[in-house]
Amino acid sequence: MSAPLKVMLVAVEASADTLGAGLARALRARLGVDGVAFVGVGGARMASEGIESPFDIGELSLVGLFEIAGAVPLALRRLEDTVRLAEAEQPDVAVLIDSWEFMWRVARRLKLRVPSALRVKLVAPQVWATRPGRVRTSARLFDLMLTLFDFEPPYFEAVGLRTISVGNPALRRDISGAQPARLRAAIGAGPDDPILLVLPGSRPSEIKRVMPAFEDAVNRLKAERPQLHVVVGAADTVAGQVASRVAGWPHRAHVVQGERDKLDAMRAATLAIACSGTVTTELAVAGCPMIVGYRGHPLTALVARIIIRTRFFTLVNIAAGAEIAPEFLQERCNGAEIAAAAGALLDDPARRAGQTAAQTAALTKLGVGDRDPYAAAAGAIVDLVREGRIG
Repeated sequence: MSAPLKVMLVAVEASADTLGAGLARALRARLGVDGVAFVGVGGARMASEGIESPFDIGELSLVGLFEIAGAVPLALRRLEDTVRLAEAEQPDVAVLIDSWEFMWRVARRLKLRVPSALRVKLVAPQVWATRPGRVRTSARLFDLMLTLFDFEPPYFEAVGLRTISVGNPALRRDISGAQPARLRAAIGAGPDDPILLVLPGSRPSEIKRVMPAFEDAVNRLKAERPQLHVVVGAADTVAGQVASRVAGWPHRAHVVQGERDKLDAMRAATLAIACSGTVTTELAVAGCPMIVGYRGHPLTALVARIIIRTRFFTLVNIAAGAEIAPEFLQERCNGAEIAAAAGALLDDPARRAGQTAAQTAALTKLGVGDRDPYAAAAGAIVDLVREGRIG
């Protein structure tokens, strides 16, 4: 390519920010530092790759963004900010990462207002679980769909949308550098002391709705097991909220932030209590047994119960067709039930080992392999642009 490829990356959630940063590195590796330029919307990880966001994505880290009346005005403003950035920068390609409700609206506006930009969706909407109509919406709005799982492309290819499975970075997570002993030393835990890892989510709404139940569960577990060490993982988008809440706990807990410490904690933990999301797949890769909880906005939950067609929320459970990792959703996401399930696992090493083995088997079904998802995505995007320029 004679001119540098100008790529716009848009991510409004912590997990998408991680994907955007990885994709930026892969595109630089493929095209060279002078062969690609980036603009976009993202968080701390994309900022570390030189992508300056026009606004803080933490304020948009909401599930059901357009279903929560109070969030809609802000979401619409940030939607317009995103499209105006594209108008000003005129990228060759816009890669819209995850967050379907926000991204399809961005894509629709880009198609009208920045028609020269190719539109790529990274992370397909889960049409196999809910809302199959999103297949045709995707075909109208995107030039390329990049999926995380090998079983997803046929859904979109059936309506003529070019689709490539690049693999899921969470399934390829390199945990070889994790040092459980480093985490244990940092928190003053002995080699055999039990450690409970609490992962309350990466969105402000999750800290508000999910963390109280996790706090109650931790308090119950600590009351019965004073020797239990508690570690709380804080995503960059909610680090302040998490630290503030943990500071008020009646017992000591250690807050960790950043990828290195999070991986150390995942490998060191005896058990994790985790908010439903990408982190559950990472825990399975790390070999950590888990309890999964989630409590969403009541309206979003009502809609979900009507339209979701899968029995489970957690990816390893979906892959296995069984509840390997216990799930506590909505009303069941409460301290008493979570503590009871967590206590049973903490007190039974054989049960923990069985769950870990079952999680690992489920990962195999999801496609754990050697391919680099970021390199695959970068290659697909470069090929799309080259074909477009030739055309």
